[in-house]
Amino acid sequence: MVWSSFDGRFSDSPRALYERLRAERDDLHHVWLVRDELRHTFPTDVTLVTSRTPEAARALESADLVFASSHIEVEWEKKPGATYVQTWHGTPLKTVHWDVLWAPEGKLEQLDRDVQRWDLLLAPNPHATHFLSQAFRWEGELLESGYPRNDVLAAPRHDARRAEVREALGIDPGTTVVLYAPTWRDAEGYDTSLDVPVRLELEQFGEALGEDHVLLLRAHNMVAGRWHVDSHEWLRDVSLTPPDVADLYCAADVMVTDYSSTMFDWAVTGRPLLYLASDLEQYGSVTRGFYLDLWPEAPGPVLRSTEELLAALGDLPAVEQEYAARYAAFRERFTPHEDGHATERVLRHLGLIG
Repeated sequence: MVWSSFDGRFSDSPRALYERLRAERDDLHHVWLVRDELRHTFPTDVTLVTSRTPEAARALESADLVFASSHIEVEWEKKPGATYVQTWHGTPLKTVHWDVLWAPEGKLEQLDRDVQRWDLLLAPNPHATHFLSQAFRWEGELLESGYPRNDVLAAPRHDARRAEVREALGIDPGTTVVLYAPTWRDAEGYDTSLDVPVRLELEQFGEALGEDHVLLLRAHNMVAGRWHVDSHEWLRDVSLTPPDVADLYCAADVMVTDYSSTMFDWAVTGRPLLYLASDLEQYGSVTRGFYLDLWPEAPGPVLRSTEELLAALGDLPAVEQEYAARYAAFRERFTPHEDGHATERVLRHLGLIG
């Protein structure tokens, strides 16, 4: 079995599925594709092969089962009888694949070669089922299972995971943890020569809230490692480690995002959700495009500046009260299967556990 998450991380739904299989069965051989700079984030007993290499292609071509959370960007030929499960990695608010407003010439055709290898596509909710099928022109098997990666958010082990992650990050008890997890801008992701700004004024945050808050910065996988931030007691750049964003969902008390699908996963926690969306119109009409006009019914305030964000963070009980009805409707629509048992549903569907 070969596992791939975001081209070389130990994370996401593939990790949740893998860990459950390792706990239940000892008769399977597992190989993970890895980015070399992230080898230290994998367990020491895992067989690793560098992604996007001839060795990765050979591992994939010998596999009976392949799991991935995104496209595998290496050319390989799936052997007869093998099964490729595409877990994907988020409920789509922004457009995906053939629906995007722009992509580099030939990029979608390249990625589509991977889509043609898929045998099963996972989706977390009816909205995702519809738009992922549309975006990928998918007519194969689809399982609306919920996301295995989110099981930890609903399971009894959430509290223990929360304590472990906060301790590992050196966060004192009683500190309010703010997770900032925005999406990427396509031009920045495809052109690595461009600077990637943090679209939140960090010094303003520190001056206003640094005494009793910690800010966790989680860049999108496409631009991770390209933020350049100064070191502060109240700041942690967690873009590369821990490898799994679910750890940060457990650790945080409030999330700030923009157009990232992290909003849908975060909603499982029921904790406050704020939007810092200074380029909303540009992103929706030029940069990428949206599948729905979420903003009039957003489950949290849509803010245009760091000043507005700091004001909202300063009175979270008022935010929660004002947006309670919207938040409940959002969860009902987008998290109907996030009950802590998605991993089990997927593995049973594949006949891998009894």
